[in-house]
Amino acid sequence: MKVLERGLEGFNQAEVGKGLQVFYNLGELRSTVDGLVSKYKSVGVKSVGVALDMKAISAGGGGFGGPGGIQRSGTPQIGSGGKAKEALWARLGVCMDQLHSVVVGVWHLQRVLSKKRDPFTHVLLLDEVMQDGDPILTARVWDAIVKSFANHMKSTFTASSFVKEVFTVGYPKLFSVIENLLERISRDTDVKGVLPAITVEGRHQMVAAIEVFQTAFLGLCLSRLSDLVNSVFSMSNRGSVPSKEHISRIISRIQEEIEAVQLDARLTLLVLHEISKVLILLAERAEYQISTGPEARQISGPATPAQVKNFTLCQHLQDIHGSVSAMTQGLPTTDKFLSSLKTIYQVACDSVTSLFQSMLECLESCILQIHNQNFSPIGSDSAMDNNSSPYMEELQRHISHFRKEFLSKLLPSSAKVISIGTETICTRLVRSMASRVLMLFIRHASLVRPLSESGKLRMARDMAELELAVGQNLFPVEQLGAPYRALRALRPIIFLETSQLGASPLLQDLPPSVILHHLYSRGPDELQSPMQRNKLTPKQYSLWLDEHGEDQIWRGIKATLDDYAVQVRARGDKEFSPVYPLMVSIGSAISGNNVVSRKPNTTK
Repeated sequence: MKVLERGLEGFNQAEVGKGLQVFYNLGELRSTVDGLVSKYKSVGVKSVGVALDMKAISAGGGGFGGPGGIQRSGTPQIGSGGKAKEALWARLGVCMDQLHSVVVGVWHLQRVLSKKRDPFTHVLLLDEVMQDGDPILTARVWDAIVKSFANHMKSTFTASSFVKEVFTVGYPKLFSVIENLLERISRDTDVKGVLPAITVEGRHQMVAAIEVFQTAFLGLCLSRLSDLVNSVFSMSNRGSVPSKEHISRIISRIQEEIEAVQLDARLTLLVLHEISKVLILLAERAEYQISTGPEARQISGPATPAQVKNFTLCQHLQDIHGSVSAMTQGLPTTDKFLSSLKTIYQVACDSVTSLFQSMLECLESCILQIHNQNFSPIGSDSAMDNNSSPYMEELQRHISHFRKEFLSKLLPSSAKVISIGTETICTRLVRSMASRVLMLFIRHASLVRPLSESGKLRMARDMAELELAVGQNLFPVEQLGAPYRALRALRPIIFLETSQLGASPLLQDLPPSVILHHLYSRGPDELQSPMQRNKLTPKQYSLWLDEHGEDQIWRGIKATLDDYAVQVRARGDKEFSPVYPLMVSIGSAISGNNVVSRKPNTTK
């Protein structure tokens, strides 16, 4: 027996094999192995009991010894909490080492039994100690250990507030201790052709044994964050806006919760699930703070207190969204967590969107006045007029006012906000508004009819004034992409001869509908535009254009061309206006390529 025990302790297969052979020859192999398995069970269960049995913990000194002891109430003696906590973790560490030795030992015994055959009968020794349907040796021992561990964990959770607090607050460490044990056993019993000591199900059972502390830990995480959000965004004081320091505290707390578990993907997902609940709560509280009345949408005067409050909320939410996005980059996430981040972002947008919508509507109204401007005067006086058009002067005044009273309060602060990509919410909204203004101007400039040579000069000046106003007060026009290229292309386009238009490379930078609408200004009066044909106002037609693609716009234009062709043929004329074949050619390309509408950007 000593040879067998010595071989098992030293993991010496030869000695274990010799010892087992002796007991096989004596006819005592099964009883001997059963005794060894029972011994391993006993050692494992006792180890768990020593570490977690409340009777041992509550006893005077509790095995901790001296001033680090635990009182019978399950709480440390006054002033000894720190030592008791350290001793508890040390006790658990010793337990894990003993469990490792037990499991690897019984696996070693099982491994030799599965390889060793009697030299005379060639009987496999494992078949002598196990019958069909019997659990393998490692499973017997592991099941006993897990059952004991689970029972003791459950009892300590309910019977000792001290142990409950230590393992709840320190759950990441507790989980790590268990994971390390499982990894060590898996690594030390990973031999090709040999069953591992623990199955996947067995691993899950051990982790499930500490699930009660996991639930408490996640609840504590949620409670800490929720309490902080509730204190910062108080429901009882809607008019009070949190300070930047308050927001920094929320961000720091979220970061601490993530850093505590980020080394384990499973725990990270669980904590992010709780954080997603907090982000939704935060979004709801912030949304409750947003001002939505007329004072939040006014644009005629300076920013109101309600608007300034909305600006601050927007920047706070951007801070949270950007910071949390940055700290979770590269970590495993879930759709629910990403959705909660999007909710934060959306509420931040909502806090200022109505203001941007009001500004854009005002600028659209200014642009619509282009149709009240006379672009058809003839004579040198009109050609020499260097003054801006009245509608353009009004547009410039409003843009300058918006910059001074609103955007100046949003954009400088927004530049400091951590954001995903290169834009903050406000820069995105300003860019969108600038793009929309350019595209609306291009649209309505193309609808101007009639357009004389002096009118073209005035329109070119208006384009230059618009480019300057947008670039200085809203957004660098060179960074607007397609809208800027379209504006720069339209200026020379209006001066080209009709015969030159078809081959001009500038057409590539303009939506086909813009070119087609502009060509009406070069055609005869009987060639009516869709706006004239359907008796729509410029605003009504512009709204219709917003909702339809290039192919649908072409259908409306083609209907007017067909009407014109019928009139020409009815008169017996054999020639059409030069714009007719050009418009048909451009429109046919739209149909042939099934061009998708390039709608201008809108602020939403």
